[in-house]
Amino acid sequence: MTFGEQPAYLRVAGDLRQKIVSGSLPPHTRLPSQARIREEYGVSDTVALEARKVLMAEGLVEGRSGSGTYVRERPVPRRISRSGYRPPVGANPFRQEQAADGTRGTWESSSEQEGASPEIAERLGIEPGGRVMRTRYVFRDAGEVTMLSTSWEPLEVTGRTPVMLPEEGPLGGCGVVERMAAIDIVVDNVAEQVGARPGLAEELLALGGVPGHVVMVVERTYYASGRAVETADVVVPADRFRIAYHLPVK
Repeated sequence: MTFGEQPAYLRVAGDLRQKIVSGSLPPHTRLPSQARIREEYGVSDTVALEARKVLMAEGLVEGRSGSGTYVRERPVPRRISRSGYRPPVGANPFRQEQAADGTRGTWESSSEQEGASPEIAERLGIEPGGRVMRTRYVFRDAGEVTMLSTSWEPLEVTGRTPVMLPEEGPLGGCGVVERMAAIDIVVDNVAEQVGARPGLAEELLALGGVPGHVVMVVERTYYASGRAVETADVVVPADRFRIAYHLPVK
């Protein structure tokens, strides 16, 4: 087999990847053994091993103890909708944004006070170590974890108010816009940045991924007259979901 100028292990991995994507190696099929790869591609054991590692890191194959390496089932990506629209009165944004797709999402949350890290302090425009309410969420659709989220709100804004705890009190579970309005703060802007990175071990454990899987991270911040009143990181498994935006035309 004649290849180009790529390192040998990437060339082998690329050819095997193409077979997986095309269906020549369907899900649950055992990947050719290291000896078979060595013979078929004319490479060393080291190259064959590294090629298998690449496919494993990409989440295309998985090792089964005492059995070998098998092609993983490739999920059909589903959509997670995000919108620039917020009704004047409504529930948590997760519920609002999934309603159009007929999704019945549920979530768990826990809140606690902490000192803001330098990164979070910069996003909120406060001093590092300033007190914030951190809330962690696990969102599910039909029992499957679809995304994780961590939000931070400066207690100099919400402290000692009825909305200090995002998921408790008379407005528990409502969106940031509505909660802030209840304490006479008008949210007039929201900024989101979307990036991708390898998932952290604890994230992948919660999301049902494998080491090396990529996650999309939405960094969101709500503002009121230029002042940040909440910032959050939303983490979504990139192999199972696509983030779809619906933005109003002005």
